[in-house]
Amino acid sequence: MTPLIPAELLQKSDKILFIAHLALGDFTYLQNGFRAFAAAYPHIQIHLWVDEVRRTSDAKQWESLRTYSLYDWVEQSGLFAKVYRKTYSPALYEESLREAKAEHYPIVVSLAHVRPQQYADLARAISPNGLVIGTRKPFSPLRPWHYLAYRKIDAVLASYAGQDAGEHHISSVYADWFHQLTGLDIPVAERYPFVHIPEQALHQAQAQLATWGFAPRQGPLVLLNPFAKSHKRGWPLERIAELIARMQAMPKWKNACFLINAMPQELAKVDAVVQARGLPRTQAFSAVDNFFQLPAMLAQCDLIISVETSIMHLANAVHVPVVALMRKKNPEWAPFDSANSTVITVARRSDWVKAISSDQVLQTIA
Repeated sequence: MTPLIPAELLQKSDKILFIAHLALGDFTYLQNGFRAFAAAYPHIQIHLWVDEVRRTSDAKQWESLRTYSLYDWVEQSGLFAKVYRKTYSPALYEESLREAKAEHYPIVVSLAHVRPQQYADLARAISPNGLVIGTRKPFSPLRPWHYLAYRKIDAVLASYAGQDAGEHHISSVYADWFHQLTGLDIPVAERYPFVHIPEQALHQAQAQLATWGFAPRQGPLVLLNPFAKSHKRGWPLERIAELIARMQAMPKWKNACFLINAMPQELAKVDAVVQARGLPRTQAFSAVDNFFQLPAMLAQCDLIISVETSIMHLANAVHVPVVALMRKKNPEWAPFDSANSTVITVARRSDWVKAISSDQVLQTIA
């Protein structure tokens, strides 16, 4: 297959812009592609436009969007010479657009798989004369304006162009994207999720555990994560409390210490449930200062139990066994490391994660 970006253009270009609407889970696997690209083309600066799909005119929401933990990871990865991260308000979006246009990018690649027509427009607006590559969805006569947007791109990045049929893990999909773009082959061993945790974050996690009386400890440390952005992927907090109580009654876990991961705004709710149930050796935890607090704490654990969020992928990145509770709708997002991961899936495609019972979890960790 001929790469979408001509080799001669890559050789004479000094920079490239990638556009993506990133979540932590996306970057867990996409970073391997960026790393391979950077190694193959060290003369090219990689710039990244992180588009905030929650962009809003509501000023009350700006601070939480501005401090999205993903940016800590992206900016400290060392992969990007420039990151456009101020796209969370209409005014800042326009400011970022003007800044990007001034770069005169020779190559712009949209990796957007949600509303790809919108990002085709954006990519061409940023680079009127450069090579623009983007994703697209099948043509629908009900949306002819999408076709007009897709005409603005020079080449289409297929959702998957490999010869092997069937479902593919998201890491394979992302590796295939970079193969389509440049011909790069990313071996399976180099698709493993990774995160470089600063020593300061590791020391902070260890100090916090000591403050809670969890270090040193006699039993394992277990982190449970019931929260997800979508309520369809969440697990009831009361069921987490029930699970902890039942684990503490089991010989294997009777001396275990438990952390319940939560967003900062959920900490009070978690504390209230822990106190109401009288759960010993149980604390609420949240990465309130920066992203690296999360993987640093995960790395201290002996077991992680999580719903369908980035935490199950970060568990693989820090090499801690994980039990993942998942729906049937997105099997490509299962944890990469099957040897260290146990996936519990709902029975029916229409089921939400809360359909998984405590008994099912206990059976996997008994």
